[in-house]
Amino acid sequence: MVIMQIRNPYTGEYDYELQVDDAKAIQEKVLLLRNNQQVWMEAGVQHRCEVMQQWKESLQQYQKEITKALSIDTGRNFIADLEVKGVLGMIDGWCYKAPLLLEEPEERPSVFDPSIKIREKKIPFMVVGVIGPWNFPITLSLIDAIPALIAGCSVLLKPSEVTPRYLDPLEESIKSVPELAGVLQLVRGGAEAGKVVVNTSDAICFTGSVATGKYIATACAQRFIPAFLELGGKDPAIVLQDADLEMATNAVLRAAAGATGQACQSLERIYVHRDIYANFLDLIVEKAKCVTLNNKEKSKGQIGPIIFEKQAAIIQQQIKNAKAKGAIVHCGGEIENHHGGLWCRPTVLSNVDHDMDMMTEETFGPIIPIMAFNTEEEAIKLANDSEFGLSASLFSRNEEAINRLAFRLEAGAVSINDGSLTNRIYDAEKSAFKKSGLNGSRMGDAGLLRFFRKRALLIQTDTPADLSGYEEVEL
Repeated sequence: MVIMQIRNPYTGEYDYELQVDDAKAIQEKVLLLRNNQQVWMEAGVQHRCEVMQQWKESLQQYQKEITKALSIDTGRNFIADLEVKGVLGMIDGWCYKAPLLLEEPEERPSVFDPSIKIREKKIPFMVVGVIGPWNFPITLSLIDAIPALIAGCSVLLKPSEVTPRYLDPLEESIKSVPELAGVLQLVRGGAEAGKVVVNTSDAICFTGSVATGKYIATACAQRFIPAFLELGGKDPAIVLQDADLEMATNAVLRAAAGATGQACQSLERIYVHRDIYANFLDLIVEKAKCVTLNNKEKSKGQIGPIIFEKQAAIIQQQIKNAKAKGAIVHCGGEIENHHGGLWCRPTVLSNVDHDMDMMTEETFGPIIPIMAFNTEEEAIKLANDSEFGLSASLFSRNEEAINRLAFRLEAGAVSINDGSLTNRIYDAEKSAFKKSGLNGSRMGDAGLLRFFRKRALLIQTDTPADLSGYEEVEL
């Protein structure tokens, strides 16, 4: 039996033991999922939604326990509560949408040969493996698992080993709905457990780093199974000369420092027109200095601890690298240790450029580097100078300028006069550009439809052609 010692991000103490599933245990879970999937699929989408609503009721019964455990996992109360409530909303949203999306089309004649009728059917993957991250542990695990289940797949779910405490009450909520427990199994463990999930599933959903995403994509390609990858981000914001500074600074600060910047779609590079640069900088520094930590009392403050200890070292290294190359730190700038936990205040930097790590590598912390630009062309070039392309933001009062620039940004979603709206708006399909992801979107209708392969019945209604039609001819 392998036991992992789990760190509490609020205290820094290793106060929880995670019993790791070995390969045999995971394979037994996969066998159970395979044995139950066909009945689950054939029961129909309405029945599956009824079962998911039963699970929603069970989740509500365990809501306080899950939220409390998640709060310990992440060191923050407000977002833990928000995450669990969001899961309940996901279930309702897909239960409403799925029956509309999964209506079987009527039989139709082919436009190429009207004697051939076409009947189409969606076939769900048997076992979908979901590997979740540590930053929004339950949201970014179930954002894939819920639509996969409603699609008719069974799901093998391995959340992050960094934030595993909530799995115990979550599993109890699943067990209280026996039909669901037959098609949704949890896996506990780290990289080795993740490898077994990848090697035993029929499709993989992964949220995490580019490095791990590359490994998973390669492993899935070797097995000829799809990999749906949501990877890193280095989201830019462009603030044009006519932007509302009060609104823009509020939005940028929230989108960069909210959730301690521990979100893929956090704003990590801010480009401001030179004419308003000084005013923007002064205003956002003033506001950033007013942000409070929750280090004295978890229920008070706006910034929680850095969840993953290794991320704190990355943040500190990027700040050190920027300062060595001439960046000016206006506020924040240090990893603070409070009773063993690690915090970082919103850190605003000026005099930055793309020779600095924090302008090119993912930070995943409340760091706000601000760079001036002179022309729209320069702003677009800077924003697109990245190996990532998850999302972006654009601030302007000029609708013509917004339309001119927004579609030139190499990103899957662009928030207009706000930041990081993709963490609130799930019904707009977006793709991840560049190294930010691969394959079907988890947003919009594709969030459900990506879990199907399509089968077509081609029905001959006339006499089939015989071989005489292949008689050779003179050329």
